[in-house]
Amino acid sequence: MARFLHILAIRPLDRSARAPQACPVTHLENAPVRVRRPHWAWFVAGVAFVALVGAAAFRAAPSVLIEPLHREFGWSTATISFAVSINLLLYGVMSPFAAALMDRLGMRRVVVGALLLVAAGSGLTVFMTASWQLLLFWGVFVGIGTGSMALTFVATVTSRWFVKHQGLVSGVLTAAGAAGQLVFLPVVAHLADDHGWRPASLAVSFAALAVVPLVLVALRDHPSDVGTTAYGAEPGVEPPPPPPVGSSARRAVLVLREAIRNRTFWLLAGGFAICGASTNGLIGTHFVTAAHDHGMPQTTAAGLLALVGLFDVAGTIASGYLTDKVDPRYLLVAYYSLRGASLLVLPHLFAPTTGLPMWGFIVFYGLDWVATVPPTVALCRRVFGVDGPIVFGWVFASHQVGAAVAAFGAGYVRDHQGSYDLAWYIAGGLCAIAAVMSLRITSQPVGAAKTGG
Repeated sequence: MARFLHILAIRPLDRSARAPQACPVTHLENAPVRVRRPHWAWFVAGVAFVALVGAAAFRAAPSVLIEPLHREFGWSTATISFAVSINLLLYGVMSPFAAALMDRLGMRRVVVGALLLVAAGSGLTVFMTASWQLLLFWGVFVGIGTGSMALTFVATVTSRWFVKHQGLVSGVLTAAGAAGQLVFLPVVAHLADDHGWRPASLAVSFAALAVVPLVLVALRDHPSDVGTTAYGAEPGVEPPPPPPVGSSARRAVLVLREAIRNRTFWLLAGGFAICGASTNGLIGTHFVTAAHDHGMPQTTAAGLLALVGLFDVAGTIASGYLTDKVDPRYLLVAYYSLRGASLLVLPHLFAPTTGLPMWGFIVFYGLDWVATVPPTVALCRRVFGVDGPIVFGWVFASHQVGAAVAAFGAGYVRDHQGSYDLAWYIAGGLCAIAAVMSLRITSQPVGAAKTGG
């Protein structure tokens, strides 16, 4: 009986639906169609990704231009590596000041200025005739430009625009650097081999300039600028952006003065210094030259380093996803331990008599390349709150100090010992120390520590 009554109840609706000239059709045609638009946060994240890819282009160039510069000018590996060290050092030191400057002037102005400086530095290198010009253009100009939209840019975007999926978005944006390496490194290597290093530098300059219009059109500083809230935030509960107080440099220094009183800051900074030494400073700068020392063509070595970037994209996005699910401290312990093991094996992979496959290192090391960034950003945000992006800027500065030391130190080792073997072993041992340091990190917020909560 219940089934029969149910059929009677719906039958009139069925007949109406089968009517060939039903009036509701006209009503439906005139009804407004609601189109669900993507949240503006995704546009900001997309523009940030493209901007970071553009900035990564010139950072990828040094590893394939060391040999061409050496052949043309006769500069030693240590001299060219010193320019790379300046670049890496400024890339990190500028980060906290850039984060504070983004609070004062806005992300869009800072990112546009940074891209123009990168383009100028890479373009002016084609006119250099002395090593000091290399230090100025390649080291200072590009170092300041790339440092002004380094990973603190990632921290700023995720902190302002995302409540939900912060770790995942951090991973995706961090992977932009690897994507830039993946796209531009083989191109730069082929241009340098076929046409010389000058066209390669100009290509990178034009790539940075091409991103500027996109940033001007689509990047926004705060969700309130477009009448919305951060993605995942409850409507109406997002606080307004804090007004800048004093100079950006002063704020960055004041934040550092508070942060250095917290043991977590030193553990994060020390581990990240080792992270920089074992990635950008060592592998990013010297892998191509080391492979060439063992008879591998430069273009082949550059292709392998680009593959590191490919697997890095996957590894960093996965790390961002895991950061939303797993304690970030344990992720750091795992990442540093696995990276150290891979670096200790690398000298044996270069030896042709071992028969060990280099592709194994490329996959394993690539997945771990910058997987440390999302959990480090999360810990800075969790412990230091609203000052998290600036604190991360200082932590990232230590990353680049480590990278600069390793870039110069590995070049010095190669000049005096004829190989990079000692540099690989030292880096592997340092990664073990970083894993122990990460295990001792506490994630208690600064405010809770002060109140005893």
